[in-house]
Amino acid sequence: MLPDLPILPTPHDPRLTRRISGIDHTGAETEISVVEERPLTIYLNSQEVVTAMTIGDHPEYLALGFLRNQGMLRDDDEVTGVDYEDDIETVVVRTRAQTTFEEKVKKKTRTSGCAVGTVFGDMMEGLEGLTLPQAEVRTSWLYALAKEINTVPSLYLEAGAIHGTVLCQGDKPLVYMEDVGRHNAVDKIAGFMFRHDVPADDKILYTTGRLTSEMVIKTALMGIPVLASRSGFTAWGVEIARQVGLTLIGRMRGQRFVCLAGEERLIRDADPATMVEEEKKHRRKSAG
Repeated sequence: MLPDLPILPTPHDPRLTRRISGIDHTGAETEISVVEERPLTIYLNSQEVVTAMTIGDHPEYLALGFLRNQGMLRDDDEVTGVDYEDDIETVVVRTRAQTTFEEKVKKKTRTSGCAVGTVFGDMMEGLEGLTLPQAEVRTSWLYALAKEINTVPSLYLEAGAIHGTVLCQGDKPLVYMEDVGRHNAVDKIAGFMFRHDVPADDKILYTTGRLTSEMVIKTALMGIPVLASRSGFTAWGVEIARQVGLTLIGRMRGQRFVCLAGEERLIRDADPATMVEEEKKHRRKSAG
């Protein structure tokens, strides 16, 4: 059963942040909210696959999405159970049949760093012959999404040091996930879609992170035809987006954006000059 939408961040969940005291630039005592970070070990049947550093929310979606995005779960794999044990911070994903990956993988630690994520096998696997749906995207949707996503209460606005990824349909955010690593946030979205059999052909994926090759590949393999970000691009990310027919939009700040792939599918139905700028206190800096 599909849960009630939208799913939004819960910045005041006491499990996700901690108040820590320190000294500010003037020498005065201060106390701020700091994002929690904890390990989550993911099993596929009897095989330990990875330990990811995460904020700890939506562990089942993170496990399913990670396995799906790494090609360890296929469309035809029947998942019979997803069991989370809070006391040992472990998720076990069970399938009816043994998967081919259980004999190949070894234990790895996936860090929360922005530049490095654990990758199994060839990053390009699955892209051969892939062509995404040629979905149109309206500029009015982009402006509406940017305003709403960057002003909704979030862990980023509460504590910073976090990435966000949002699954959208038209100008409506459906699922907004955050985590210390941008890949974790994307994997949570992938896990949600896999668990609830959510169609991808009419969706937009919004991320606060850079539009790198890995982000483009994950979006393409999820079947989502539009990827947008407040941050910038890498050349390889743009090249892959053009190869698979992904509309790639970056540097979305206020009334501005840049489209480097799929620009022919943009419908310019909003005048940028009429768009209201966000208040500075709500503006999310580009996340690296």
